[in-house]
Amino acid sequence: MTAEREFDIIVWGATGFTGRLVAEYLHQRYGDDATLKWAMAGRNLKKLEAVRAEVADDSVPLIVADSKDAASLDALTKRTQVVCTTVGPYGKYGSPLVAACVANQTHYCDLAGEVTWMRDMIDQHHVAAQANSTKIVHTCGFDSIPSDMGVYFVQQQALAQTGSPAARIRMRVKAMKGGFSGGTYASMNDTMEKAAKDKSLYAVLLNPYGLNPAGEQEGPDKRDLQSVIYEKATKSWISPFVMAGINTKVVRRSNALLNYPYGKDFRYDEAILNGDGFGGRLKGISGAIVLGIVMLAKPGSLLKRILNWLLPKPGEGPSAAEREAGFYNLRFYTTLNDGATALGKVTGDRDPGYGSTAKMMAESAICLAKDDLPEVSGVLTPSVAMGDALLTRLQENAGLTFSYSAK
Repeated sequence: MTAEREFDIIVWGATGFTGRLVAEYLHQRYGDDATLKWAMAGRNLKKLEAVRAEVADDSVPLIVADSKDAASLDALTKRTQVVCTTVGPYGKYGSPLVAACVANQTHYCDLAGEVTWMRDMIDQHHVAAQANSTKIVHTCGFDSIPSDMGVYFVQQQALAQTGSPAARIRMRVKAMKGGFSGGTYASMNDTMEKAAKDKSLYAVLLNPYGLNPAGEQEGPDKRDLQSVIYEKATKSWISPFVMAGINTKVVRRSNALLNYPYGKDFRYDEAILNGDGFGGRLKGISGAIVLGIVMLAKPGSLLKRILNWLLPKPGEGPSAAEREAGFYNLRFYTTLNDGATALGKVTGDRDPGYGSTAKMMAESAICLAKDDLPEVSGVLTPSVAMGDALLTRLQENAGLTFSYSAK
């Protein structure tokens, strides 16, 4: 961006639960950094003032805009280098903001995990964003930074140590503690409701390469795990992981956008480790049943209404103590081109959906605004848009660790 702008970052949706956490993190970690100019934005000035009083101070400017008011979004995006948005479901509220960012050459990051909406944004804006050097970056939270950057890191290590990228990586959730995100559930609901009305959307949801560029939506990977099976490679019963349908597609898009540095035959999948023996199998079956109920309950059904009542609403989330007590531990079981194996690990120090996500989101926004990044633009993934700069920020500031060892 050549023109000087008033702000480096505007946090859009700062009065929501996750937006508030992003603003709080920015103020606590960068409040004394005069070189970072940022503001909080939302629809309601009084709510913005109340949240600012809780998480920041009067030095943080407030901006009022509305996702349904194109003129206000146009004005907002012209004032900043980066818009960092937590306003979802993105399929309901996000499209006008993406369009405004592309039109005004404003970089953008979000927490979207809505595959069909992301496909729409790719189809509508990738070419234009490429042409005017704008980075539109989805999935800058727990879905899908640990997966996307984890594979990016592991492939770097494999290439450096063996001269070739890994042929296959199996990401397995070793352990995780954190509350289920109301925003994530709302996004899932929105996606499934739209797919129920428009069956053509299942072609994107069910295609392992559904986010790849047009004409490049085939490869060796099959559909995400749908059952509980025993896996010899990990010596554990494994079960479906709720984020796999998003994360795996993001990793494959990263590979395609960079002209296949992992190879066109690269294979990647995700699942949860449950342990061996009868206990591990029972744990996997129990988790799979719960996931199946959440994912398969039909919109408008009695079961869906019960789930909507039981599960957290957008704007709701765990307490500060619960967020601090959360964590995640991901394993990347790696098969190298010569058949040898290696193990990558990614850990996060707070609950995935809120505490860690807020830090990853904020650091992504700063990375887009401040760092020397790859000269690539369009509708991108975190690893493609930010690469090594983001990897460094995640480790130095956001509580993530990345490690790799050959077996």
